[in-house]
Amino acid sequence: MSKKFLLIILILTTGLVFSQNTKRAFTLDDIYRVKGVSAPVLNPEEDYMIFTVSELNLYQGSSKSTLYKLDNEGGDPQVIETGGKRVIAPFFDPEGEIIYFLSQVDGTSQLHSFNVESAEIKVLTNFYPGIDNPKITKDGKKIAFTAKVYPECGDDGQCNKLNADAFAKGPVHAHIADSLLFRHWTEYDDDLFYHTFLLDLTSGNIKDLTPGYFHSPIYYAGGGADFDISPDGKFLVVASNRGATPEQNTNSDLFLINTETLETKNITAQNLAWDGSPAFSPDGRYLAYRKQLVPGYESDKFRIALYNLSNGHDKILTEEIDNWVGEIHWADDSRMIYFTVEEAGYDPLYSIDVKSNEITKIRGEICTGGFSISNNGKSIFYTYRLNHLPAEIYRFDLSSKKETQLTFFNKKLLEEVDFRPVEHLWVDGANGKKVHTMIVKPFGFDPAKKYPAVINIHGGPQSQWRDAFRGDNQVYAGAGYVYVIPNPHGSTGYGQDYTLGISGDYTGKIVEDIMKVTDAIENLDYVDNDRVGAMGWSFGGYMVNWLQGITDRYKCFASMMGLYDLESFYGTTEELWFPEFDLKGTPWNSDLYQLYSPSNNVLNFSTPTLVVTGKLDYRVSYNQSLQYFTALQKLKIPSRLIIFDYDGHWPSHLRSMPLYYNSHLEWFHTYLGGDPAPYDSKLMMRNRAYEGKKW
Repeated sequence: MSKKFLLIILILTTGLVFSQNTKRAFTLDDIYRVKGVSAPVLNPEEDYMIFTVSELNLYQGSSKSTLYKLDNEGGDPQVIETGGKRVIAPFFDPEGEIIYFLSQVDGTSQLHSFNVESAEIKVLTNFYPGIDNPKITKDGKKIAFTAKVYPECGDDGQCNKLNADAFAKGPVHAHIADSLLFRHWTEYDDDLFYHTFLLDLTSGNIKDLTPGYFHSPIYYAGGGADFDISPDGKFLVVASNRGATPEQNTNSDLFLINTETLETKNITAQNLAWDGSPAFSPDGRYLAYRKQLVPGYESDKFRIALYNLSNGHDKILTEEIDNWVGEIHWADDSRMIYFTVEEAGYDPLYSIDVKSNEITKIRGEICTGGFSISNNGKSIFYTYRLNHLPAEIYRFDLSSKKETQLTFFNKKLLEEVDFRPVEHLWVDGANGKKVHTMIVKPFGFDPAKKYPAVINIHGGPQSQWRDAFRGDNQVYAGAGYVYVIPNPHGSTGYGQDYTLGISGDYTGKIVEDIMKVTDAIENLDYVDNDRVGAMGWSFGGYMVNWLQGITDRYKCFASMMGLYDLESFYGTTEELWFPEFDLKGTPWNSDLYQLYSPSNNVLNFSTPTLVVTGKLDYRVSYNQSLQYFTALQKLKIPSRLIIFDYDGHWPSHLRSMPLYYNSHLEWFHTYLGGDPAPYDSKLMMRNRAYEGKKW
């Protein structure tokens, strides 16, 4: 071989290596450099769309949201100036002349209007305690919205403010309850209930459409609203659980309410399980909604059902799909429904013809966010994420099947930083089932080297890890770890039997799955078997707490919002239907609370553990973490406890999660030997870690 040829090979190889190494490793700060692109909203003439982009400043703990306009064919997005107001939930009037949005006024969320031609901004409401989830009628004359109010006050904003101010500012600070579900997620009800209202845009009058002492709509932990307004504005449909014991059943029903007379009809009374997510067809003939069939089981399969408003007939459309249906939208011709499905680590987009029941997968292997369908039915506009791609907006042509990316707000960051993709591994698990496991290899991966590994067990337990960008999935790989996210028994997306497999069996099939996944990871040539740790949140936290008492194979654990003592968990949680179904009863009539409680294995504990919790966590009381930390300390096991004062089960992304990420990096660096954390967690606690730094 000639020297000249060898020189050419050397140059080409060097160039390839150089091109691969031009990007730097993903860091904690980069989580907050990612711009959040919202779902697109098409204007009625469908020549352009609007959307918001959120930007964060980690060092100042601040954020901003900017409203943009973009031609549907693409191009350069244009900023719509809104006078410095933070824009939330923008939408058009039917003529496309007005953009409505929510923004803060004196600490409450109020409705604003933006005139497309004149750029004039008006504040349209002054309703206490503020409004959420606005939806406009087809004629553009009225807007339905939700608010949490005192039932005796209803649509009297001043009455609501008087009571709220006295409660907050007076000398007595207490809570009184005469029934359960008196607190939920992060707040006490304190005599307040979610109601749905109708705003007349001409007169400014606001009318309470759901008076009474019940939540209408039901509370949605992830945000959003469980109601819809008919195209002619004459009817509201709202999901509400109006039984005597809402804390122990999932029987949310759909109530059809005449917006003039308030005459109310329960149209799903025959189903004792959950009904929700209603959506009127554009022609007003049908109501599509999501439906479950097993009473008391919050993780039963979500199906699409169709209710005929003229004759009251009801049928399920998607029974053949053996996974959960997510977001649903009608096509403008009322013939097709578009929807997402949780499926093997993704959220693909489907459609169904409501007459023929023909189901079509439109776009697979993406994690679809919000989406809109063009009125002519030719295109769908959506956001999606993959592990290595933060959300952007795309257009999908239904005829050609061509997808076009329309926004590039994170392009510069993607060119600078190495966002790592997932690789898929299917591991033989319990009952002969394959366990879908996703692996994110570390920055600068060299197959000849040995790396520490972190296995993250998801919460739920009925949920799934996705091939979707999130902070955890990048920050540990950026710090030199093989990051592993398995979907064991109990996960969604692999058939309903697989999901149901966790109920009544908290420490059987799932533990076997996790152990076999760990075996498979340790058998990888590039994993250092002596440096494998495990982490988990909520049920995932429970899982690592359980592993603490049955194995010493992991070098460290991180337990976030985890269950430790199942009997005391039952007595402090709020949605009792969850443990009563999964643990087959109450602590006084089911042995599973004792059988599956990590606290009963305390004498076997030995592994160093980071424990993280939130003081306002009413789903898994922070006392669970206090009990666990006390046991670890008394046993002289290295451990650290972090308590967030103003957070619940899901800590604030900007205020608290930076400390969460950093503390994990510190812990894993100590016990697994990856890269050091970028900050001192105690300085972060004192709010001094970013002094002198510029964003």
